[in-house]
Amino acid sequence: MVVMIGATVTLTALVWHRYSNARAPLPERIALPDGTTATAFTQGPDWYAVVTADNRILIFDRATGALRQTIAVTPAPADAPGGSP
Repeated sequence: MVVMIGATVTLTALVWHRYSNARAPLPERIALPDGTTATAFTQGPDWYAVVTADNRILIFDRATGALRQTIAVTPAPADAPGGSP
């Protein structure tokens, strides 16, 4: 039992140590198109994305800050599972 607890603590510490510093740096500034309101942010190794209030995902190049891609998100119909009431 003690060995299992020790192994669990050791594995938890190793995972924490490995992933605690694995974050990509946040961009200093994000230039959004005029009239755009950000509602969420996520990032990958060479890109970051902003979800907007008008149901778009804007994907930017991390190195240049240039807009790479825009994805329009179609809201689910109200009668679909998980849709609005």
